[in-house]
Order: sequence, then structure tokens, then C-alpha cells
Amino acid sequence: MNKLFISSDIEGTCGITHWDETQLGKQEYENFRRQMSREVSAACRGALSGGFSEILVKDAHDSARNILPEELPEENVRIFRGWGSDIHSMMSGLDSSFSGVMFTGYHSSSNTDANALSHTMNTQNTSIRINGIQASEFLINTYAAAMYDVPVLMITGDLGVCNQAKSLNPHIYTVPVNVGRGNGVIAIHPAKAVSLIEETAAKAAADFAASPEKFFNPLPSLFDVDIEFVHHSKARRASFYPGVTQTGPRSIHFHSDAYYDVLRLFMFCL
Repeated sequence: MNKLFISSDIEGTCGITHWDETQLGKQEYENFRRQMSREVSAACRGALSGGFSEILVKDAHDSARNILPEELPEENVRIFRGWGSDIHSMMSGLDSSFSGVMFTGYHSSSNTDANALSHTMNTQNTSIRINGIQASEFLINTYAAAMYDVPVLMITGDLGVCNQAKSLNPHIYTVPVNVGRGNGVIAIHPAKAVSLIEETAAKAAADFAASPEKFFNPLPSLFDVDIEFVHHSKARRASFYPGVTQTGPRSIHFHSDAYYDVLRLFMFCL
């Protein structure tokens, strides 16, 4: 069966620009959880029309209880709500039985200015680098997919993270819905975002069916991870994790030849 995994975040949802718009229980959140849901649903519809037969959606933001399930297609789509309490985090549920991955609502990393809400995994670090590359959640999760030889086909979100995806593999389809400007964003119309995502997901799925080899990204053989935290106490705490070296008051270094170990570091130290 031709299975697709979709990991969905919210800070790259069309028009989003403030933390209140991302947090369950805040008044402004309801509008953007619905837009997030519509964008995910559009990706599902496009992927199904492009040839995928089964989709698992991972709600991958904060509480992991953001997407409105009734907005998703009724047939051939399942949703993973809540957290799996495993090292895969935003990719929990993924395994080698999947053919491809898509990301929706993704955003630029910490230590960048391409999104008013730029961060990586949480707001307790100012920089995460993997082999010298500024690590976004896109990069972290693309490598997680590569552990299972599952390629990334499409990403939607801000222009910065879309450009990073293109720099990693120019064949990845992108739908930039926001452009960061200081503490704000310039966004396209939310309905336009939905239609573009559905159209692009269909193209990506069809292109993958025709030429799957061009979407594959090999996993690096070695990993050097450098993290700089906001608070020095986080670096000291992380320095007791096996294999970690504290390199400064707020920074640590970790080296491994297994990406599983990197994900485990993130699980316990970020």
C-alpha cells in the first residue's frame, strides 16, 4: 500500500504571527487551528488524488490536539493526536512502511529571522546546528525520515523554511504562505493557501510516483551537534548526558555516528 506520513505544525500556518494564535485556550487560537486543519486537509486531498492510498497525519504542535479531525477527508486518512512519548517526537508513527513524507505549517529555525515565531523544538535554545547546518524542525525530521529511507516530498510554511528545504533537495515541492518581517508576517489569502497546498501536494505525489529516486536524501554518516541554550543552567544539566561536552556557559557539543542517538539527545536535553 502506498502510504504517506504528514507531520503538521502551526507556526507556519498562513497568516500566523503571535504566540497567542498558537496556544490552546487562547481566544485567537481557534481561527488558526481551523486554518491549520484546512491546510492539512488540503494536503491530504492532493496526495490522495496524486496517487497515495493511505495517509497518517501527525498533529505535531504543542499539545498535539490542534487539528480538527472533522476537517480531514473521511476515507483513507487517520490522525495521530497527542504525543507518543518516543524519540521520534513530531514524526511519531513513522516507520519504513511509508513511501513518503509531507510537512505542513512548518517554520524557520531558532537563530533566524524568517518567521516572527522562529524556534527549534522549543524556546529554550538560541541555536541548534547539525554538521554546521542551522537545524530547523524540518531538518531534524527530514533526517528522522531518512533513517527509514522515507523521502520528503513537500513542505508548506514560511519562505525561510521552504528555502532551506530547496537547498537540501531542489526537488522538494514547497508552498510558502508567509514571509517574515520582524515581529510580523506578510501572508497570502488563507483560502489561496489551501488551494495551493492541495494543488502542490497532488503534483508532488504524481511526480514522486513517476520519479521516486530524485526525492531521496541520504542520511549523513556522522553527526556533530552543537546547541546553545537561553539559560546556562540548561547547558550544565545537559553536560551530564552521556557523550555531551559542555563547550561554553550556555553551549554543548555531541558527536555520534547514529542519528538515533541524536534524537535521543534531543528528547532528554532540549
